[in-house]
Amino acid sequence: MFEKYINFIQNQSFSLSQDCLPPELLIEEDGDLSVYYAPFDYINTEAKIVICGITPGFQQAILALEEASKQLKQGATPAAAKLAAKNTASFGGPMRSNLIRLLDYIGIPQKIGIDSCSELFGSKSDLVHYTSALRYPVFKSLKNYSGTPSMVSKPILLRQLENYLLPELKQLNSSTLIVPLGPKVEEALSLAVKFGVVSQEQVLGGLPHPSGANAERIAYFLGEKTADKLSAKTNPIKIDAAKEKVMAKVACI
Repeated sequence: MFEKYINFIQNQSFSLSQDCLPPELLIEEDGDLSVYYAPFDYINTEAKIVICGITPGFQQAILALEEASKQLKQGATPAAAKLAAKNTASFGGPMRSNLIRLLDYIGIPQKIGIDSCSELFGSKSDLVHYTSALRYPVFKSLKNYSGTPSMVSKPILLRQLENYLLPELKQLNSSTLIVPLGPKVEEALSLAVKFGVVSQEQVLGGLPHPSGANAERIAYFLGEKTADKLSAKTNPIKIDAAKEKVMAKVACI
């Protein structure tokens, strides 16, 4: 799809100060849901691990569009521009550091032959594929989509899963590990398991979402905070069960 928008992206300037994505990038809409194009097309088919979020947010979309525009203006090939755009926009800020801590804690480095998952964002980036259940940015009432309504029950969202996520996962090795970020993504990956695109053994569900807003759950999962110090909004029993399950699965890989 990148080629469809390449001329527009190359000749447009993008900024985080924008209120919304340009209407020229609108793919489709249904009621208060809208899907826009941003260059998240690159697929690393040789990856040993996949990090899968819900959908790129507005900030990620602008960063990807900015980088793609810059690359194209400098004469990069479309393939190089797509790769640079995706690497620039994927899981930045506090989310990245929390994600690294969680993956290191459950023992991923030993399973893919690195010292720390921080290397996945540097010298070992060839081992990872960053993606989203909904590849192209989805907005609800022009705000970042956060999983409601369910992406498996709404036709405009289900089309993204069927047209992009399932074919994308088919291109990966059957031993590639897949880390869903949150229960909404796990729901989408259950669809992939149902259709035989990936196996349940590949999907390492149960990690707290690495968002900075999820600090307490992350701290408890990592053993940095005890149950008696948790607020009422955090359920330690649920986290313990998810932790035990994912740790056991990683140990068997």
